Amino acid sequence: MGAAESSSKLAGSVHDFIVKDARGNDVELRRYKGKVLLIVNVASQCGLTNSNYTELGLLHQKYGDKGLKILAFPCNQFGGQEPGSNEQIAEFACTRFKAEYPIFGKVDVNGSNAAPLYKFLKSEKGGIFGEHIKWNFTKFLADKDGHVLSRYAPTSSALSIENDIKKLLET
Repeated sequence: MGAAESSSKLAGSVHDFIVKDARGNDVELRRYKGKVLLIVNVASQCGLTNSNYTELGLLHQKYGDKGLKILAFPCNQFGGQEPGSNEQIAEFACTRFKAEYPIFGKVDVNGSNAAPLYKFLKSEKGGIFGEHIKWNFTKFLADKDGHVLSRYAPTSSALSIENDIKKLLET
C-alpha cells in the first residue's frame, strides 16, 4: 500500500505522502526534503483570494530560492469557491497571480473524502474547530524534515508568518 492510500496516523511527516499535481500525475512529497513547506488550501473565488495569492507570491519571490516551497491545494468545499477544473485553476493562479509554486490537483480537506495529507495535517495541528479546516487559505508550516509546526487561520496574512518561515530557513 502506497503512502497516498495509507492511514494518515501511520505517517511520520509530510514527506510520507504522494499527492496529485494539476495534471493528475503522482508527486512524492519526499522530493521536498530539506525544504520548509507552506501548505495552503486555495480557492479562486473567495474574498481572501487576492490578498492570499498576492502575499504567497511575495513569499515565494523572497524565499523560494532560499528553501521555501509553497504547496497550493485547490478545494471547493467552502461555498463552492473553487468550481473550475484543475487546468482552469492552475491557469488562473499562474496568469492572474503569476504563481510560480506548485498548484496541485483539487482536494477535499474535510470529511470522509479528505485527502490523506490533509487528514495528517489536521491530526498534527488542530484548530479552533478541532481537526476541521475552517475555510479557504488555512496554512500549515512544516520544517525541513516535514514535521508540521504551525497552523494559521485563513485570515492570517501570509506575510504575518514571515518571521516563522525565516527562523525555519535558518536552521
